[in-house]
Parts: sequence; structure tokens; C-alpha cells
Amino acid sequence: MHSAPRALCPHVEWAIAGVLGTRVSLDWSRQPAAPGTWRSEFSWQGQAGVASKLASALRGWQLLRFEVTAEPSANAEGERYSCTPELGIFHAVTGIHGDIMIPEDRLRAALVRSQRGETDLESDIAKLLGKPWDDELETFRHAGEGAPVRWLHQVV
Repeated sequence: MHSAPRALCPHVEWAIAGVLGTRVSLDWSRQPAAPGTWRSEFSWQGQAGVASKLASALRGWQLLRFEVTAEPSANAEGERYSCTPELGIFHAVTGIHGDIMIPEDRLRAALVRSQRGETDLESDIAKLLGKPWDDELETFRHAGEGAPVRWLHQVV
């Protein structure tokens, strides 16, 4: 959780607990990149699909900035979800080294749109890679330096 208004912090914990089926108590600290907001990191373990359930449970509040990641396993690809109030939610499939894997049909569609003059290929590819989300969240990631790190991952 990169930033959340204080009033939403307990609701975030309840949403995560509802998905994981267990009580959750996060360690919140002030988010200097957005005064008046709080940040926290949380590690979880679960079956494939839990990352999407967590992202779905959190995306309903427009004031949150967060990321949810699931490591790839023998049975499932990895996933990354990023969400900001301005951009909404971004989802990508990730490979074993954390690289974003873009399906070929999405690349072909971006190429066709570019050839028709509808879009710019470079900006389309940047969106497919989640660059606008990374650009917005980078300040919030650095603002958390020195905070305890808890990795988000899945175990199947």
C-alpha cells in the first residue's frame, strides 16, 4: 500500500482479511510523498488467483495507491497489479525474472493502431508495460525507503 488516507487504513485491512480469510493487522507509517496519507507493506501466501482478488478488493477506493504482485510458480504465471487514483488499475503477467510478458495479440493491435495513425507505437508500448503507473508510483516507492520490506508473493 503506497498511500491511503488514515480513515481508510482499517478498511484496507478488512478488505485484505476478507480475501485471505484471516485477521490482518498492517504496520502503517506516514507517507512523506503525500502528506496526510499512510503506507504499509504486507506479505501473503496463497493459491493462484489471490493477487487478482486482493487487487479487486482494493480498487474500489479512489484514494488508494497500491501494488500487488504474485510470483510465478510451476502452475501459474506471475502477476502485477498497480493502481493509482488518476490512472486506475494496471495488470500485467510477469515471467520468472519479473519481466512483463505482453501477449502477441496486444502487440499486434498496438502496431495496427500505429500504422493507421490512430496512436503512437512508443506510447502504446509504454502503456502495455505499465510505464504511466511506474512513473506515478516511483515517488511513493522511494518515499518508503527505510521502511520495513515485506515481499508480496504467492505459494502454490
